[in-house]
Amino acid sequence: MKVIGSGFGRTGTLSLKVALEKLGFGPCYHMQEVVKRPKHIQTWHNIAHGKPVDWHNLFQGFQAAVDFPTSIFYKELLAAFPQAKIVHTVRDPERWYDSTLETIYQVQYVFPGWLQKMVKTIGRFLDMESRLIWQSLFENNFENRQRAIEIFQEYTEEVKRTVPPDRLLIFHVQEGWAPLCRFLDVPTPDTPFPHVNDRETMLRRFRMIRFASHGGPVVATGLFLIGLYGILSLGG
Repeated sequence: MKVIGSGFGRTGTLSLKVALEKLGFGPCYHMQEVVKRPKHIQTWHNIAHGKPVDWHNLFQGFQAAVDFPTSIFYKELLAAFPQAKIVHTVRDPERWYDSTLETIYQVQYVFPGWLQKMVKTIGRFLDMESRLIWQSLFENNFENRQRAIEIFQEYTEEVKRTVPPDRLLIFHVQEGWAPLCRFLDVPTPDTPFPHVNDRETMLRRFRMIRFASHGGPVVATGLFLIGLYGILSLGG
């Protein structure tokens, strides 16, 4: 592991994933990698329930990792991968909150209980996400806008205090290639920095899932599974 992203979801983590892979730090772990791998969902579910984890085994084959739930464990990953550098993505706090509330926070409400019981992997995923992100990180109080934004800002300050300055980049994806390439000591590509604008796509998939819920379990389950991957792969 060469690069660890400590920034929250909805701070440009999917754009950062694409950028890191373009720079040769791929494959890069992201929430979409979790969704594609039932064994990883089980591992993160175990972590959410306090069980130990072999970080080297979990990230075997990956050179970088960004986005939730990885970013929550940047301290543990620093210890496990002492040579890795930390890229902490930031964003205007107000816009970050609005985007998060409208998108990834809603995931827990679009999948009905019957589906979570029928498809255990979805149930485990949603339980993991709830425990690690909404209950623990955001104190089960994310809908309190002021407190959620305070946690967002406090987290950045904690990262600054924790990570040695020569190993940390505070990065806004709108800054483009220059600061990222300087930090990682790699040449700057001659192509535009990737800006993955996925908010409208995610909202369309929410509507698809809600529509699918009227089709009954047999019809809906396949659409729900497609929708789960589609939504969560856009979690950046």
